[in-house]
Amino acid sequence: MESKKETSYTYKIEDSADRMDDILDANDNDYEDEGNSIPSRDKLTYKNGYYVDVTAIFIDIVDSSKLTDGHKRPTLAKMYRCFLSECVAVMNSYEICKEININGDCVWGVFETPKMVDVEKVIEVAAKLNDMIKLLNYKLKKKKYESISTGIGIDDGNALMVKAGYSGSGLNDVIWMGEVVNSACHLANKAGRGWRKNVLISEKVYENISKDVQDYFSKCQIDSKTYYESDIVWIEYEDWIEQNCN
Repeated sequence: MESKKETSYTYKIEDSADRMDDILDANDNDYEDEGNSIPSRDKLTYKNGYYVDVTAIFIDIVDSSKLTDGHKRPTLAKMYRCFLSECVAVMNSYEICKEININGDCVWGVFETPKMVDVEKVIEVAAKLNDMIKLLNYKLKKKKYESISTGIGIDDGNALMVKAGYSGSGLNDVIWMGEVVNSACHLANKAGRGWRKNVLISEKVYENISKDVQDYFSKCQIDSKTYYESDIVWIEYEDWIEQNCN
């Protein structure tokens, strides 16, 4: 959410009561089902919302809290900036990526995926993120910094897109709510830990990709649910890293 404060005012509890009523009394019919098409941010108000079928991808750093033990703050800042900026760069290179968010050491994106080929493009994103991390670790090693490992989670499903904040304050953002977002985040938090491979996808994502792409994944059980895991990479980037990072 935007943190820049553009206005100052005196808070009044009675104003809060009025704003709460204004929001809670909004017509439920203002929350529309948009299917697979993500609407423009401009269509959002503080009273409406849109249900959209999307694919969400999360990537976060495994045991990021341990990085603070071995590095000073300026070093950590540079490591995090590299990670965050390049995760954003990979996701943002896809036209079907409609939203990118940064939460601490986690980057996540919302993708418009009406067709199987679009879901497979999100798998491409995961593969490219894996190779980007290999490149980053090569750069970190040259600086004698600690390497990082990541977990990536992907799920597909219905999400509610709403505008949140305080009208007139300049503090607002688009919020994505729903099981698809929570599930992708949960999978990212499970991936890359212990013996787990570093990309985990839901059963629904697996069913929405072709047999050729499915072959890169193996079935696994987490919390009594079926998921699929992989250490998938992007061959073109693998070749570049092999030629340039020795």
